[in-house]
Amino acid sequence: MASKGKLPDNGTAAVAYELPWVEKYRPITLDDVVGNTETIERLKVIAMEGNCPHIILSGLPGIGKTTSIHCLAHQLLGDAYKEGVLELNASDERGIDVVRNKIKGFAQKKVTLPPGRHKIVILDEADSMTPGAQQALRRTMEIYSNTTRFCLACNMSNKIIEPIQSRCAILRYSKLRDSEILKRLLEICEMEKVQYNDDGLTALVFTSEGDMRQAINNLQSTHSGFGFVSGENVFKVCDQPHPMIVQTIIRACIKGDIDSAMEKLNELWGQGYSAVDIVVTMFRVTKTFDELPEYTKLEYIKEIGFTHMRILEGVGTVIQLGGLLARLCKLNIKPELFQF
Repeated sequence: MASKGKLPDNGTAAVAYELPWVEKYRPITLDDVVGNTETIERLKVIAMEGNCPHIILSGLPGIGKTTSIHCLAHQLLGDAYKEGVLELNASDERGIDVVRNKIKGFAQKKVTLPPGRHKIVILDEADSMTPGAQQALRRTMEIYSNTTRFCLACNMSNKIIEPIQSRCAILRYSKLRDSEILKRLLEICEMEKVQYNDDGLTALVFTSEGDMRQAINNLQSTHSGFGFVSGENVFKVCDQPHPMIVQTIIRACIKGDIDSAMEKLNELWGQGYSAVDIVVTMFRVTKTFDELPEYTKLEYIKEIGFTHMRILEGVGTVIQLGGLLARLCKLNIKPELFQF
């Protein structure tokens, strides 16, 4: 599938330009899309019956919104896909003039489509469109509704103005489950003959946070850079604080051992990680840390949350993180020891 290119001048050797795996293994039909089964089932019904309403797909990045729209358009229009689809995303100009001219021009264009089908306008990252452009769009959607359908993909549906929301069916996408991402990664590893161990796959799932695109990109980067997907290599590529070090910090806090906790914190700080990186990894590790009793876990998450808020307000110093560790240690020390 990789396209071929030739070296300049001598032209003797042909070099294979490898596609990014995200594109190479992008689903082509709705059956191939991973996760969000209920939403995909609704899209399959639309594809089968051909009666497509205006649609808004909202959800986090990398979970298959744009891919789903393209699969739906392919299944609705078949060979007429190229003439019958106009796609604009955030990297295109999408001001009021584009809505008035380009989109309106496309809606007025005569195109031969399968019977009962409509032209489709795909507006990716629609939440980054200006309110003015969205206002210009609402009338266009009404006037040309007998020939054209609009599919909008966005991260947050509340950034789309109310009048457009009321004209569309809103489908929400949730984060992908770890098992769904793992299954897809295993399929790609098999097809690409990637060498890996269980730690490597666990690390990929941990760093992706439910984002399939991120998981596949990290897999390809680790494979290209190191030739073997292990936990250590994945964290080198993703450049996040290693969860094992963060677990050591939390264990030291459970014992009330501030010196060991600070030593490990300084190690992470010395490696150049920002306060946000460290505190976010602490939250994600604490959330799934089985050695903590439920009550202590809730208190830890509360303290980590307050520290995260202070860091986002601009106080991202090692002293803030030290203060957090002190408070976590204090939760496990008997109160009477603090009485003088």
